[in-house]
Amino acid sequence: MAAAQLLRGLVRAARSPPALTLADAAGRRPLSSAPPELAAGRGARRAALAAAGTLGGLGLGLWRWQQAAMAASEEDEDEEELRQRFMAPPVSGLRELRRRRRELRSRMELLIMETQAEVCRALAALDPGAAFAVDTWERKEGGGGISCVLQDGEVFEKAGVNVSVVFGLLSEEAARQMRSRGKSLKAKDGKLPFCAMGVSSVIHPKNPHVPTMHFNYRYFEIEEADGTIQWWFGGGTDLTPTYLNEEDAVHFHKTLKEACDKHDLKLYPKYKKWCDDYFYIEHRGERRGIGGIFFDDVDSPSKEEVFQFVRSCAKAVVPCYVPIVKKHCHDSFTPEEKLWQQLRRGRYVEFNLVYDRGTKFGLLTPGSRIESILMSLPLTARWEYMHTPPESSKEAEILEVLRNPKDWVH
Repeated sequence: MAAAQLLRGLVRAARSPPALTLADAAGRRPLSSAPPELAAGRGARRAALAAAGTLGGLGLGLWRWQQAAMAASEEDEDEEELRQRFMAPPVSGLRELRRRRRELRSRMELLIMETQAEVCRALAALDPGAAFAVDTWERKEGGGGISCVLQDGEVFEKAGVNVSVVFGLLSEEAARQMRSRGKSLKAKDGKLPFCAMGVSSVIHPKNPHVPTMHFNYRYFEIEEADGTIQWWFGGGTDLTPTYLNEEDAVHFHKTLKEACDKHDLKLYPKYKKWCDDYFYIEHRGERRGIGGIFFDDVDSPSKEEVFQFVRSCAKAVVPCYVPIVKKHCHDSFTPEEKLWQQLRRGRYVEFNLVYDRGTKFGLLTPGSRIESILMSLPLTARWEYMHTPPESSKEAEILEVLRNPKDWVH
């Protein structure tokens, strides 16, 4: 410990060693400046060799000291960067990500780690009496993840922000699910190596006037029998209010539209419709919420262009949602409004367990972290037999929008 502290204290010296030669450090003149007469005799040659050996030892010691000092410095820098940027060390390791920093997989892992930290810190600032529990886990088949969950706060009943980076062999059930979406996956001896990573979050507030929000951004790679790598991105951000506030709906959708418009004006309307269609609870005839954006299996125009689009969407999460929470987290509400929130959460649970692709993929992947997959479920929900809200009520108003999606930005 003392040696390590000493080395850390001398890091600056290691990076900027004094402008002295090793001979100076030994109290001798440099060999290169020895007078000509010194090399004339045998004694002089022996003296020179002895001096060189001494200096060589000093040089090796100094080199080792510098290496150790730099290693200690790097450890301190790693710890500081981890503390400032992330909720926990990345699954792949910070140094490995730095080493492969130009590869898209590394850049995507850094993006999802940064997004997790940004969202967790923004939510924690709104609910200072609560704290995120940070749970790191490993998957024996390959990879792992970081689950950050806040429960029973004053503002949030449950808020989870998960990161996962997993790899290995795709299960036959998961491959079948992907093929049903049109993926042509050619296995070798029935095996499909894959890598999947993403950040996923569901936030359930206590106040029924603060909407639930979900986002997910992910990247997949699958290696086929001939060595071809199939890749694609998916994700989205959507809002599920208990009661309709049109001003909030407009703010949410406009923020997402601005993120999309930076890349292509066609993206928002396309992904907004996809979101309305995807989050459809068929057996209820209504959407889960008022939508947002959703996309999947996106593999064009290029990896870099899609990555930059995903990055813009991830950076829009906090500004599209946090202002709404600030606006309503202290609104008063009645027991009847709380009851309606519980009933709407029941619909949320129905969609997630029956239709959601991410939930299905997680449950079908061997070694998955079940607690993290089911993190999206609220702490409390309710089902009542044949519940129908009164006509022209606020409850009926939100149902109308869920059955007939609106254009919020035009």
